[in-house]
Amino acid sequence: MAQAYSDDLRRKLLEAYEAGTGTLQEVAARFRVSWGYSKKVRGQQLRTGQKERSVQSQHGPVSRVTTEVQQQLRAAVRQQPDVTLLELQQRMRQTTGVELSKSLVWLWLQRLDLRRKKNPSTRRSRTAGKTCGVGKRGGNR
Repeated sequence: MAQAYSDDLRRKLLEAYEAGTGTLQEVAARFRVSWGYSKKVRGQQLRTGQKERSVQSQHGPVSRVTTEVQQQLRAAVRQQPDVTLLELQQRMRQTTGVELSKSLVWLWLQRLDLRRKKNPSTRRSRTAGKTCGVGKRGGNR
C-alpha cells in the first residue's frame, strides 16, 4: 500500500512555492511529486493555515446504534422472542427515535448474539429432508 508523503516534504514544497521559486507546477516537478498532489496540499494549507497534514479522524460516521439502542434491542427480544425484524425496526423508531434498516437490525442482533425463536412450540420433523441426487459425479438422471 502506498505511503503518505512526509510532513517535511509537504513543508518544503509549500515553503518553496511561497518563496516564489516558480509556479506550483514547477515546484511540484522539482520535488518529484504530481501537480495534483501539490494543488491538493496548497488547497489544504489555504483552508487550514497549516503546512503539516491534519490528524486523521476515525473513518466513517458515528454509529447510531448506541448502548441505549442495544439495551432496547435486548429488552425487546427478551420480552417477545418471536418478534420480527420489521417489528423491531418500528420499536426502535418509537422507543429511541433512531431509524434503522432491517438489515442493520439483523446485523446488530447477530453482534449482540441475540437469537430470535420464531415458533418454539412445534416439534422438529422426524424425516430427513430430501436432497437432490445430482452431485459432483453427475448423479442419477
